[in-house]
Amino acid sequence: MTIPMVDAARQMAGLMEEIEPEIREVLASGQFILGPRGKAFEAEAAEHLGVHRAVGVASGTDALHLALRAAGIGPGDEVITTPFSFAATAEAILYTGATPVFADIDPYTLNLDPEQAEAAVTDRTKALLPVHLFGQPVAMEAFDDIAERHGLTILEDCAQSFGAARSGRMTGAWGRAGAFSFFPSKNLGGAGDGGLITTDDDQFADHLLRLRNHGSSRPYYHDELGFNSRLDELQAVVLRAKLSRIAAYNEGRRRVAMAYRRNLAEAAVHLPNESVEGGHVYHQFVIQTANRDEVRDALAAADIASAVYYAVPLHRQPVFAPYAEGARCPVADRVAQRVLALPIFPELSKEEVERIAAVVEEHARS
Repeated sequence: MTIPMVDAARQMAGLMEEIEPEIREVLASGQFILGPRGKAFEAEAAEHLGVHRAVGVASGTDALHLALRAAGIGPGDEVITTPFSFAATAEAILYTGATPVFADIDPYTLNLDPEQAEAAVTDRTKALLPVHLFGQPVAMEAFDDIAERHGLTILEDCAQSFGAARSGRMTGAWGRAGAFSFFPSKNLGGAGDGGLITTDDDQFADHLLRLRNHGSSRPYYHDELGFNSRLDELQAVVLRAKLSRIAAYNEGRRRVAMAYRRNLAEAAVHLPNESVEGGHVYHQFVIQTANRDEVRDALAAADIASAVYYAVPLHRQPVFAPYAEGARCPVADRVAQRVLALPIFPELSKEEVERIAAVVEEHARS
């Protein structure tokens, strides 16, 4: 039997009895956008994350883009970020007309290295955009210090870290804003695309409400150039049901991660760094090994999915090459040749983990 990277259907099966009546009510109401369920989800998500406001948008990419725009990022500005992330992180910077500046990553956490980020600061730097990669919180205290020293704005890419915490503080509650994705494979995943922006700044949140709705603060009056980026009511139904279970889902991911650690303790692999205070929520369980492609082929032969996040760092991607001249990110270059993500989702069984680990242990080489 095939083991997938993530099994959204397995999780959804446990929600159907709760969400089906809600979905029917939404369909019967005819109110599909900017309705009461979306507002309720925003309030519930803000409370869960420990922030004052949350604004739902159409995708995680939009969450990044609109947060950057609301922060005043634009042409001539530089935003320092990681080269080891999904393309949306840098795309969102370019959408504003600003320039992404890639600084290298920490070899243990694979998150943006604070020292490398500070070394990249220039008089054009406007913001820092760290990514809580694979569900592990960034060392935000260090970035707070950098921002204070240089007068910079911090925006967090939280696409992979819903529910992760550091020093008792959730990701998305550190910077001026946090941007979340509800792509179906995420820790808090919808039944399609969706995103959320968190902030403690009411004025910032009100600006986001205009930006997501064509720059409009009241019907047919447009104060600024805006966008069409709204979280719909059907997604809100699914997300509210899952939000009430997110702590259990994340605990399930930690259980799977710990099972991997036990079963791969003697394997020729580098295991993911363990976050301080147990704040890691394991959106992915990413190992490193010298013969990554051989291990991946062996897993495929055993009907086990795997994935490479990320085979080509952003500073090596053709679309970002014009903005990456002179960028030196040797750690990102090295780990991109070694990383392999194994299946992880809360419902993954002990027997499935053992089956996956046995293949990895048999084929991995240091």
